[in-house]
Amino acid sequence: MRRALAATLPILAACATAGHRPSAPPPTYDVVITHAKIVDGTGNPWFYGDVAVRNDFIVRVAPDGALGDSGAAKRIDAQGRVLAPGFIDIQAQSYDVLLTGDGLDVSKITQGVTTEILGEGSTPAPVNDKILATIPASDSADRRIVSAFTGDHGFGNWLDAMQAHRNSVNVGSFLGAATVRTYVKGEAAGAPTAAEVDTMRAVVRRAMHDGAFGIASALIYPPGSYAGTDELAAMAQAMAPYHGVYITHMRSEENLLLEAIDEALAIGRRGGVPVEIYHLKAAGPKNWPKAPAMVAKIDSARAAGQDVGATMYPYAASGNDLAACLPQWASESGKLLANLKDSALRAKIVAEATDTGPGARDLCQSVGPERIMVVGLTTPAYKQYDGWRLDKIAAAMNRPWGDALAELVVAEDARPGKITFSMAEENVSMQLARPWVVIGTDAGGANPDSAHDLVHPRAYGSYPKILGRYVREQHLLTLEDAVRKMTSAVAARLSLFDRGIIREGMYADLVLFDPSTVIDKATFEQPHQVSTGIIDVWVNGVQVLSDGKPTGARPGVAVRGPGYAGN
Repeated sequence: MRRALAATLPILAACATAGHRPSAPPPTYDVVITHAKIVDGTGNPWFYGDVAVRNDFIVRVAPDGALGDSGAAKRIDAQGRVLAPGFIDIQAQSYDVLLTGDGLDVSKITQGVTTEILGEGSTPAPVNDKILATIPASDSADRRIVSAFTGDHGFGNWLDAMQAHRNSVNVGSFLGAATVRTYVKGEAAGAPTAAEVDTMRAVVRRAMHDGAFGIASALIYPPGSYAGTDELAAMAQAMAPYHGVYITHMRSEENLLLEAIDEALAIGRRGGVPVEIYHLKAAGPKNWPKAPAMVAKIDSARAAGQDVGATMYPYAASGNDLAACLPQWASESGKLLANLKDSALRAKIVAEATDTGPGARDLCQSVGPERIMVVGLTTPAYKQYDGWRLDKIAAAMNRPWGDALAELVVAEDARPGKITFSMAEENVSMQLARPWVVIGTDAGGANPDSAHDLVHPRAYGSYPKILGRYVREQHLLTLEDAVRKMTSAVAARLSLFDRGIIREGMYADLVLFDPSTVIDKATFEQPHQVSTGIIDVWVNGVQVLSDGKPTGARPGVAVRGPGYAGN
């Protein structure tokens, strides 16, 4: 005992001489980022600071330089560049990449996206025999994949499959309203019966339990366009107890724009749910003057207490299917191609698609063929026209533009897309500045090393374009507000309260970028160009982009809505 005590005396004496007790070993972190200009996602002013990550989470947010001596597996000196929460794409379209592709999502992570939210209009789940019947027998691979998403928890099985696939980003989804309708009625038009509405409600409730963020409609595409206001309101009522959101590609963005907003607001009120409007726009030159009234309607609804907002991408051109130029009745029961091959029906379809008289439907004639770029042409006879404007294609084919349109849809099995230069840049700027607008790409992920087809440049450049052009160059938005629109504002709309903000305890979805150089590079003619200025990206604490290059890591998980039964 005396020998042991004697042995400890020199140690105690040394500690007393030093004037303090032995310090504990410094904490060890996986990643420490120092000297960052932190834009935390809330909209609050930026500040210099350090951030530490352990496992999936942000575990320290400290004053600038405070973590300089802490232990870390990896240290990054941000050198005053911006550290922000990872961007949440509320209108993503990366279905193939995240379920059957390579999962790397290169065009998205190189613009700072860490979470993709799918679901506009339709979803691969849930599935039953009526939905399987809409998939051509020749698409055996698609039938095999989606057949796994049957049963009461088909939607949840799909989310599980995307997580198991291993992706570079997190992924979640709304439930497609067209999927609910097809599940019950196939591709037939007409109002549902009372019994069919009850089934729709049940499908919605099950998907909300499985983690859907709400219901997403796309009311210009058959068969989703066959849904009436009552049907959509009934779906909204079914999701209300699970705190879902009704998000919509409205029935019109052209001649009936203001009426379409009224319908969306009515569905939200009747359903008792928040409303979000996809890709807010006034399309077609004659409708550009409606943009202020469109914004005023939303401002007025908000002032009256209705929870309504909108999404946007920072381009004056939209992108969707070329067949969207055709009247919706032509696609009833999945017979579009058959109807176009019938000469009498084809003449009727073309006449309606090109009608510019009073009472004409909102189709491509309100924009004009000179504003429509056709993309995705692959057949030998027409591939030469890929990327041409529709009026030029019609001239080269020596046909009226409506006939040329119909011929392309038939020859290419309704696969081609179009980019429509339908918006006014001044309206885009005016709308982006509204506080209730958040950002979404409306684009799928792509890999510039393997992709060759023309796509909308928003797939590569949406977020860097906002940061470079609308923040740095034009000063339309402050840096803090732009980041808020990409992060916490989206997370709050989705009730993802553990992402979207740089705060201790939040998931470590982070993006480090240079505010002086960040910019988009993709163009309509050469879209497969990654943006510059996005330096490093982390998803759940794992680095997926390093010095602007994908690392190959796939740490993404499935994220689920507030009604998820596992919560």
